Amino acid sequence: MPFDSLDLPWRESHPELCDWLDTQSLASLQAYKEDPATLLKAVSAWLPECETLTDMSSVAENEVSDITCDEQWSTGIPGRKWSQIQAFNQSLPIEKQSHWLEWCAGKGYLGRVLAASRQAQVTSLEWQQALCEDGQTYADKHHLSMDFVHGDAFAPESKALLSGCDHAVALHACGDLHVTLLQHAVGTDVQTVSVSPCCYHLIKDTKYQPLSTVGKQSALSLSRHDLKLPLQETVTAGQTVKNKRFVEVSFRLGFDALQRNLNKVDCYLPVPNVQKSLLNEGFSVFCQWAAEQKNMTLPDDIDFDHYQKMGEARFHHVEKMETVRTLFRRPLEMWLVLDRAIYMLENGFDVDVTTFCERDLTPRNLFIHARRKG
Repeated sequence: MPFDSLDLPWRESHPELCDWLDTQSLASLQAYKEDPATLLKAVSAWLPECETLTDMSSVAENEVSDITCDEQWSTGIPGRKWSQIQAFNQSLPIEKQSHWLEWCAGKGYLGRVLAASRQAQVTSLEWQQALCEDGQTYADKHHLSMDFVHGDAFAPESKALLSGCDHAVALHACGDLHVTLLQHAVGTDVQTVSVSPCCYHLIKDTKYQPLSTVGKQSALSLSRHDLKLPLQETVTAGQTVKNKRFVEVSFRLGFDALQRNLNKVDCYLPVPNVQKSLLNEGFSVFCQWAAEQKNMTLPDDIDFDHYQKMGEARFHHVEKMETVRTLFRRPLEMWLVLDRAIYMLENGFDVDVTTFCERDLTPRNLFIHARRKG
């Protein structure tokens, strides 16, 4: 946990790796994080197992169908999301399937594309009433065969929706939500289910509960914090976003250095999400706000400049740790996705694991396609 550590935890086990990290600038660390292949070559002498993990994480691209959806259906959908939906749709089988279930539908953007491009009936399950109403209004206006169901994906009655459809889909449904869909698919007669997982850490348990027999036999124990690791990979952040991240993270680390000194403790103290506008008011204002969130009273003689510089120095330290963690993001995600895939295989499905789009469109591009045997 980089925020918790005041030094690289591998000084004794991997001293040469740490020496190399200490020579890297923030710019070079950022470049390595954005190019894992180059990073792998740079550290392979000290972490040779990462080459094996990377090789094992390689999966084929899905075969893309020639099915298309006219741009007129993209109204209201952000450009990147529209491209993701198009790619997901083209990764689905082309054969006629008359009734689809869109799981955790939001406004039904994916369902809209399925209904329009495949002339199919779509049931869209969504928890938020307002999103259901917006999606149904659009569908009715444009004569799409879509029926929105306002309901809880975790509720028993939601399981019944799978029995009435041919193919259930979920694009970037979070954590337990997409896991619940897979479990429901096993317990019903739905023929096909296609999922692109996301947000693995959003689970009800404090530790990850494997689905497959193989996963349950593993000694690997994953906390929610561990499960966040794949999600820390981004490919869309511009320089402005990176600059804002530097300010916020260094402010948080600077306040942490302050509270460690005042409270005489040696562990990281997390503070809640902050309105980004507050960061513009400077480090001292941030510290006053953070102290209020933690019921702390700050003395009047604090040298805020000193602690701000400590936070900026620790930001560099955190980036060193995050750079090494980069190599384990995709392997961990593959382990989680294969646990889901093997679970479906063990329960009577033929399963493919591929990618449905390029990484630069979304790092969450893994695609589980399960079709019931026979």
